[in-house]
Amino acid sequence: MLKEVGLGIGLALVLFLGVAGYDITPVFIIALAGGVLFYLARSRGMLTKNFNTAPMTARPSIGFSDVGGQNTAISELKEALDFIKDQEMIIKLGIRPIKGILLTGPPGTGKTLLAKAAAGYTDSVFVACSGSEFIEMYAGVGAQRVRQLFKTARTNAQKQKKRSALIFIDEIDILGGKRGQNTSHHEYDQTLNQLLVEMDGMKTNDRVQVLVVAATNRVDMLDPALLRPGRFDRHVKVDLPDKTGRLEILRLHFRNKPLADDVILEDIAKETFGFSGAHLESLANEGAILAMREGRTEIKQVHFLEAVDKVMMGEKLDRRPSKDELERVAVHEVGHALLSENIRPGSVSMVTITPRGQALGYMRQVPEDDTYLHTREYLENQIQVLLAGSIAEELILGGRSTGAGNDFEQAVRTAGQIIRCGMSELGVVDPDILPADLRYRALTGIIKNQEKKVREFLGRVGGVINQMVHILLTEEKISGEYFRSLTKKHIVH
Repeated sequence: MLKEVGLGIGLALVLFLGVAGYDITPVFIIALAGGVLFYLARSRGMLTKNFNTAPMTARPSIGFSDVGGQNTAISELKEALDFIKDQEMIIKLGIRPIKGILLTGPPGTGKTLLAKAAAGYTDSVFVACSGSEFIEMYAGVGAQRVRQLFKTARTNAQKQKKRSALIFIDEIDILGGKRGQNTSHHEYDQTLNQLLVEMDGMKTNDRVQVLVVAATNRVDMLDPALLRPGRFDRHVKVDLPDKTGRLEILRLHFRNKPLADDVILEDIAKETFGFSGAHLESLANEGAILAMREGRTEIKQVHFLEAVDKVMMGEKLDRRPSKDELERVAVHEVGHALLSENIRPGSVSMVTITPRGQALGYMRQVPEDDTYLHTREYLENQIQVLLAGSIAEELILGGRSTGAGNDFEQAVRTAGQIIRCGMSELGVVDPDILPADLRYRALTGIIKNQEKKVREFLGRVGGVINQMVHILLTEEKISGEYFRSLTKKHIVH
């Protein structure tokens, strides 16, 4: 009410001065400037207000039992979190509290779930935000938000009578990137400086013990000051799950789904090498969707195997290649499959010419047991499988096509790995100072040797290629078992 009265009196005074013959232009200029300043101040205040009133969870209902495939990360986290649970003991022993835990790893591996489970494990107030929320065009807003974030965490903990609060910052590489890279805009540096100040101010005898948990998949982007001891004291690697971990995650995601009797989770876990937890959740969901489309009340194994292809390659496409293109695709994929089966019996899971994603067809392999070290023989075998598609086209159809472009790129990268790891004829070398012509000769030598082996093998089984192509053009898809039953007489291991 007072604002309206004051505004009315001001307008009346301006009109009176104008009628009396006074120049009121300066008054309008001052009023305009004041309005702009008021708008900017209000905008800045609203930005902070929106951040402060973001929804927060007092204690997440997620526990470590709900996180699968990350036993090592969970063990490391629990060791660090036990310091918060037993504050009396750390004070008695003179232990400096752990201020920060950094979770690093690929997207979709469960970093956010681990942070929520950590809050539940320590019975802490949970405050979550993203690094992008701190960066604005207005100078000082980011630093103000950092201060407000820590203040809000402590205030919420006191209101709920909690002894600790856990602040989770996702994508911290946006907030904590290396300083000095944005010379024209120091807002990034000011925001990071404020975060460092807040973490340095955390003490053992604080009424509310605050722990900062951050997540990133770009740890190389972070400022060194953020990573030193006393800030983020623990670095926990949250990596892609192995076969046992994938099986554990699948069991978690299949708990609420009606499964048919033919579903074998161990087989699905084996088929999903390289899948993250997010991929596995999507697989379980897509399998249920496929069952719903068919009007099923239970989800069968075939639905989940189809979902594996969908998650890896994408949805089936409506486009239909011409008859000649389909034949070339079939020849190409059969070439891959024959070489794969020759090198590793039982490795072919499926061969299809159904377009999906960017691929007109593909051969899916049964992944090997999780391995972390590869020999030269293993890498050379991978090169042979990659080259087999184009060489099959050359032998059967008289020439190659552009469909092998991606295969060639992977083959060259694999040959480069042989050179980098000192397994080539060059011995141990530094790739950065290796002359280009010498590297080229080494690469082409590796690939040509494997190309020769592939051509010799496919030349002996040319009749089998034609037979398999005919079946594939008719049925569009061949399972691994059916493929092996047709080729077992012709492939001698």
